[in-house]
Amino acid sequence: MEKRMCLACGELVVGRSDKRFCHDACRNAYNNKRNSLPNSFVRKINDILKRNRQVLGKILGKEKMQKVSREKLLSKGFDFDFFTNQLSNAKGQIYFFVYEYGYLPLDEDVFLVVRQKTSE
Repeated sequence: MEKRMCLACGELVVGRSDKRFCHDACRNAYNNKRNSLPNSFVRKINDILKRNRQVLGKILGKEKMQKVSREKLLSKGFDFDFFTNQLSNAKGQIYFFVYEYGYLPLDEDVFLVVRQKTSE
């Protein structure tokens, strides 16, 4: 009978003929390592989007809209390169949204932060 080695640690695998790992921990470690590289890019983008959403949410608080400076957004870690969608109003102004929170550039240094109406 052919000896099988664990794909994660190289130890001898005992048991069923189609078994590929010696323990559940090795199986988990192998799959986590295999999936971590393709998902790291997506995870990085999601972390930036979550931080942007959190910054906008804290600035807005309970208000419907709030003006804020570019410097304040940047100081809190906001990254203007990442947003989830854009909406154009009747005046042709483009709002940039991070999930339900949006911002409208009023000029180079001031933004209007808003919350999109949800259907809940």
